[in-house]
Amino acid sequence: MAGFGVTTEGPSLYAAFGDKQSLFRAVLERYAAGPARYVSAALGKPTAREVAQTLLRGAADLQASSRNPGGCLTVNGAIACGDEAEPVRQALNAHRTAGVALLRRRFEQAKAHDLPKDSDPAALARFLAAVVYGMAVLASGGASRKELERVIRTAMKAWPATAEDNPDD
Repeated sequence: MAGFGVTTEGPSLYAAFGDKQSLFRAVLERYAAGPARYVSAALGKPTAREVAQTLLRGAADLQASSRNPGGCLTVNGAIACGDEAEPVRQALNAHRTAGVALLRRRFEQAKAHDLPKDSDPAALARFLAAVVYGMAVLASGGASRKELERVIRTAMKAWPATAEDNPDD
């Protein structure tokens, strides 16, 4: 590939990371620690409602930012993968599954404090993930931050109410 500043001599990315899958896992880790760090910030919020709001707003900030392509890596990557990229699709699926598991565990903790006792932490985690990933698809199609904010407001109306949310009850 002469003329493009690429040579076949010297160290390569694969030498540094081992193979394509290892390189992609490193990319996902860097993404989680960088642009998607709002997820860990959300998980640290004191109530399940604040976790949900922070997660949704962080996702909208990332997905609608003019500094980034619309959407998110874990959704855009999965949509763009062809059949030859099955290992990438599997890595993205594992990443999304791990994220839902983190949310489920956080909501299980919240059941002892601020979620109604009849709440289903697994269903809430999947609901929240579905909204975040749906927002990513909307953003990749050009949805504005204002449009994503309307999705957030609608999702939060569906969030389980607690005694603190309805003090007159």
